[in-house]
Amino acid sequence: MADQLIIFDTTLRDGEQSPGASMTKDEKLRIARQLERLKVDVIEAGFAASSNGDFEAVQMIANAIKDSTICSLSRANDRDIARAAEALQGANRARIHTFIATSALHMEKKLRMTPEQVLEQAKQAVRFARNLCGDIEFSPEDGYRSDPDFLCRVIEAVIAEGATTINVPDTVGYAIPELYGNFIKTLRERIPNSDKAIWSVHCHNDLGMAVANSLAGVKIGGARQIECTINGLGERAGNCALEEVVMAVKTRRDYFNLDLGIDAQHIVAASRMVSQITGFVVQPNKAVVGANAFAHASGIHQDGVLKARDTYEIMRAEDVGWSANKIVLGKLSGRNAFKQRLQELGVSLDSETETNAAFSRFKELADRKSDIFDEDILALVNDESVHNDKEQYGFVSLSQHSETGERPHASVVFTVAGKEVKGESDGNGPVDASLKAIESHVQSGAEMVLYSVNAISGSTESQGEVTVRLQSSGRVVNGVGADPDIVVASAKAYLSALNKLHSKADRVAAQG
Repeated sequence: MADQLIIFDTTLRDGEQSPGASMTKDEKLRIARQLERLKVDVIEAGFAASSNGDFEAVQMIANAIKDSTICSLSRANDRDIARAAEALQGANRARIHTFIATSALHMEKKLRMTPEQVLEQAKQAVRFARNLCGDIEFSPEDGYRSDPDFLCRVIEAVIAEGATTINVPDTVGYAIPELYGNFIKTLRERIPNSDKAIWSVHCHNDLGMAVANSLAGVKIGGARQIECTINGLGERAGNCALEEVVMAVKTRRDYFNLDLGIDAQHIVAASRMVSQITGFVVQPNKAVVGANAFAHASGIHQDGVLKARDTYEIMRAEDVGWSANKIVLGKLSGRNAFKQRLQELGVSLDSETETNAAFSRFKELADRKSDIFDEDILALVNDESVHNDKEQYGFVSLSQHSETGERPHASVVFTVAGKEVKGESDGNGPVDASLKAIESHVQSGAEMVLYSVNAISGSTESQGEVTVRLQSSGRVVNGVGADPDIVVASAKAYLSALNKLHSKADRVAAQG
């Protein structure tokens, strides 16, 4: 008999803690809908107590998502837990995930609490949460580096208080697969009431072993929940990658003997959506979702695949959603075909007005390039925020002159609080001149820490997708813009980043 492996996705919480990866409420909801299509068991929607914006995002997702359990993170205190419970009121299935650090280093240097104080606070937090919600997850932060004797005391106590899931995080990515698996196994063997909770693993990728450690925690340690993110997104080197653990368990079912509820055909669509919303480009050789994951350049490999696919392919590209890329729309495609494609991509627009605006943008793009791919549609919808009247800054038009031997010059028309303004500047190139033209009027003083360009599909008429990361007063934000003209895409990305700086959404970093 196979056991069920629970997939807990924390893209919207831990993934968002990547510098520059913060998302708007609408972007979070779009990703949550895609995770629901993927049939993720638990979606950690955010950290409700960290800001009003995060509270509203968790609340909106809890009200909209019906098939997945919706979870909110909270520190081990009554205020955080009550705020999480309030945000989750509309959920079909809700979970509160509370945490407190248990390693000697964290207790002394960060919390400045004694082990006994930490133990008592953990118990009180779970007891309080259990009165508000029937599904409680507890994480001892930096659990892998904690003293095993103390960790056993804490976990036994919180299970007794009603914790239904115990997550043992490798918070700093220090673990080695065999050691981590045996660590989980030892805890489960030593704690008398360990069978009263589901055990979970949450591994960071600082040494490149997050997936291996998570799978060892399952196979050796007996954990039955893996916490992961789309594309391995997360702070520092990232988290365990959902697509990798899912396909490892599915492909090697002979070894793991575990069942999964995940519909893997939606993996690539989820990967694209997260990449385009956050601006974190997926490397071509990334397992499962990279552009080269199913490409064969070697003549020997090509020959083998043509004769029999399983000579060099252990998974089928279509099983994770790559076949969807073959469906293209063009300028003759109608509104219904466009709406149907949006639905298939997991994109839900709030009103007919938004749908009409997106279709109008689609027709404009179709006049400029013959084939519209899924990536183009996702970029187009994502780019819509730059044209949103509610935003502080919006792109209108751009003209620039660039000639060999002469200094480039750009003129950019854009809106500020709904009023059109014009900025002009010279620069080292047309992109530099365009961004300086915007900055000459805005005068944000922000420092650009990243500028990157990615071709959305593979031809010279492809849209260019530009990511601009700005830093100002300790805040780091990410702006993304797409357009067949790379200079225009750059201006859109810069304005998108400025909008996020202007929103001044506060976030409290937390890590589990």
